[in-house]
Amino acid sequence: MKAKIKKLLKNGRVITLLVFLLFAAVAIHPRPGREGVVIRNVVTDSAADLADIQSPDPGIPPMSKERIVALAGAPVASVVDYYKALERLSINTSVTLKTNKGVYRITPKEAFLITQLNETVNQTVNETVLVNETINGTVVQVNTTVEKVIQVPKINRTSLGVEDIGISVSEAPTTNIRKGLDLEGGTRVLLQPDQKLDTETMEVLISNMKQRLNVFGLSDIVVRKAGDLSGNQFVVVEIAGAKEEEVKGLLAKQGKFEAKIGEDVVFKGGKDVTYVCRTADCAGIDPQQGCGRLQEASWTCRFSFAISLSPAAAKRQANVTQRLGVLTLADDGSALARGDQYLDKNLDLYLDDALVDTLRIAADLRGRATTDISISGSGVGGTEQEAVGDALENMKGLQTILITGSLPVKMNLVKTDSISPVLGKAFVANAILIGLLSIIAVSVVIFIRYRNFFVVLGIITTIFSEVFLLLGLAALIGWNLDLAAIAGIIVAVGTGVDHQIVITDEARSKDSERVLSWKQKLKRAFYIIMAAYFTALVALIPLWWAGTGLLRGFAITTIMGISFGVFVTRPAFAVFMETLEH
Repeated sequence: MKAKIKKLLKNGRVITLLVFLLFAAVAIHPRPGREGVVIRNVVTDSAADLADIQSPDPGIPPMSKERIVALAGAPVASVVDYYKALERLSINTSVTLKTNKGVYRITPKEAFLITQLNETVNQTVNETVLVNETINGTVVQVNTTVEKVIQVPKINRTSLGVEDIGISVSEAPTTNIRKGLDLEGGTRVLLQPDQKLDTETMEVLISNMKQRLNVFGLSDIVVRKAGDLSGNQFVVVEIAGAKEEEVKGLLAKQGKFEAKIGEDVVFKGGKDVTYVCRTADCAGIDPQQGCGRLQEASWTCRFSFAISLSPAAAKRQANVTQRLGVLTLADDGSALARGDQYLDKNLDLYLDDALVDTLRIAADLRGRATTDISISGSGVGGTEQEAVGDALENMKGLQTILITGSLPVKMNLVKTDSISPVLGKAFVANAILIGLLSIIAVSVVIFIRYRNFFVVLGIITTIFSEVFLLLGLAALIGWNLDLAAIAGIIVAVGTGVDHQIVITDEARSKDSERVLSWKQKLKRAFYIIMAAYFTALVALIPLWWAGTGLLRGFAITTIMGISFGVFVTRPAFAVFMETLEH
């Protein structure tokens, strides 16, 4: 037996297999039991972003992602440890965040909401009214300022404590194998542009979509173009851990933002907007209007945030407002105080050609190239908290579009899939279980057929070798393993077992008519194997584009699996059978 093992290890085909397995191990880089959390994404303008912490490049191997070691002096060995450390942070107090790549100083900020209570307070205001006075025997009307007590809603500022520092994390990976959406959980959106795009426009579209999702704060983003056999163009967006409604709201719309005065567009989202405030001191629930009841079971809340315009946009607004008149009467027909006067046209805000809000323009802004303005909007809900949440989500989406601008074309929503992370973990566990049961079943059948433990051992070892090589390739090229890819692995393994049975039958056959040499038997076996290989190859290539590219994982893993088998593992298995039988 020792002589046979030495003979095997000296054979060139076996050495080739061992070299491929070594490269696969290096690519997978297994580290079982690895502790800690890695940075998945850093939100733009967050405390972490201001501390120069970078979001990981989506293309880097999972094991190369920056790993958080400690936060505020507390060691971080798990996601639970990380969030416990966050709870102990204080507002405006710098803390140290230590990673395996450096040390950063982070200053958490205060996060708060402004909510309106169901009560009012008295407030004294000055009001200008017309009164009759007799001057030299003539009765004339003059403006007189009088004090007036009015009731206004009481605004209450509710502090929520320390804001999230802007880092989303996950458990430190133990290998470089990437899990796809089906196994990780998240949302997949399939979009189709409403017109044919050239290569350059498609690249701009994908870049803009990535930026929009990143600014919104979503992480683990995959945006790629796809097509089908009919020549249709699609964009596939996969985001781990995102809500389906969030992704649909961001991507299903073109996001064309326009601010108009009458028919004149004074500024647009994107290049015309140089700054959008997203911090608690200049963005949130409007402190002047707050929240209120629409009806018995409905609430509405107003949000507002500051933006800065480019000089060109400010000048454009000044030219338009220069031609406007000044209102002297309020909506109810009463006279306006000088400080409350407005222009006779409003600033209308449009999102994808739909009016979302109307803002009055103060009279003193007529003809002025003002760069700092305030944008507002609203949200509704069954309760006050729901209305606050809806308003803040709407504000976040509007801020994102103002920063990134509109997409080059309108996108049509074709399909959405949402998978929970819990379900993704169940898929992984079930796939491993089914795989093991399949291997056991194959082993039993092969043992019954050949009554030889070493034949079973050789076939099972070859099966595991092929799976390991496929996982190594996936880790090397950065391919995500999803359910389609797992199906491809199963097909490749099944095909491999068929081929190994052909080799085994030829190796153990006793031809009564003529005695064939080992090389002749091997040649006959590989003639069958190569014919089956090329047939499968021709059948699988169209799947690369079928189903808008969603079956590409199946096609890749099956093609590479049977290719590894035909050119690497099957020859090594043939050498094993030759050594076993001679």
